[in-house]
Amino acid sequence: MPKKTDPTKTADLLNPIFTDAEQAREHLEALRWPDGPYCPHCGEAENVTRLDGESHRPGLIQCNACRKNFSVTVGTLFERSHIPLNKWMLAFHLVAASKKAMSAHQMHRQLDVTYKTAWFMMHRIREAMATPNRPKLGGEGKIIEADETFWGMKPGGQPKKGYHHKNAVVALVERSGEVRAFHVPSATAQSVRKVLNENADKASHLMTDEAKHYRKIGREFAKHSAVNHTRGEYVRGDAFTNTIESFFAVFKRGLVGTYHHVGAQHLHRYVSEFEFRANHRKRFDAEGVEFPITDAERAEAMLIGITGKRLTYRRIGL
Repeated sequence: MPKKTDPTKTADLLNPIFTDAEQAREHLEALRWPDGPYCPHCGEAENVTRLDGESHRPGLIQCNACRKNFSVTVGTLFERSHIPLNKWMLAFHLVAASKKAMSAHQMHRQLDVTYKTAWFMMHRIREAMATPNRPKLGGEGKIIEADETFWGMKPGGQPKKGYHHKNAVVALVERSGEVRAFHVPSATAQSVRKVLNENADKASHLMTDEAKHYRKIGREFAKHSAVNHTRGEYVRGDAFTNTIESFFAVFKRGLVGTYHHVGAQHLHRYVSEFEFRANHRKRFDAEGVEFPITDAERAEAMLIGITGKRLTYRRIGL
């Protein structure tokens, strides 16, 4: 079994995993298969054989149970990709190391691939950063902040006053915890309720601004506090939404300063990207001491997310 690459060394851009496809494959195998390879077709882990013949491509493995061949990329976002794995490793690292994101144009220049290839790679990387099926935020004695922001114009929309013609993003953050963000059709009471019901524990203390759609749903939580931004109130004791607004600030700076234009059909993937970064800034040891997560550790967490996902040009909405 390949030895796992030291995370403290994978930040070095001269590391062989960024320049040699075989080293990159071994690194990916160590991440995906820490206990040895298993068949993605039938799940067999014991009765598998590496095919090392001259006519076999490196990394090919045969499952003796279902008689199918596979490699470390089968069943992942890398399956059937013609891009060398070392370029994939470098792309993941560059995205992980960019706080306010990296554009597909910059990626195509740095990896020496076409812009179309870089654009598709970036969407695959964002797909890896999406984290479904997570437990609810908050709980007894915990505080959740909720807010929404707006970006661009909805398809077919016309510029006008207000925000109804813009794309809405609703986000929640547990103080000293994770962020959850979602592109929703509109920031109505119904859509906000759906996000809160699916992602927030009702035993939590909910913090919001003065928006009317939080009033009724707020009564369902253990406690609801609101600050009135319209009257210039931003902090009242422990009542504030500054944490979630800080997330929106980084999100908007990334969209404006790096991507410039994001279509409504792809906005949910960009939201997942910034959510992932916000949730992988720091970690805590057993004693609760805070440590920053390194770029290499963040890239490895992204690579773990490639499993069980496929993204084709047809699905991506070209």
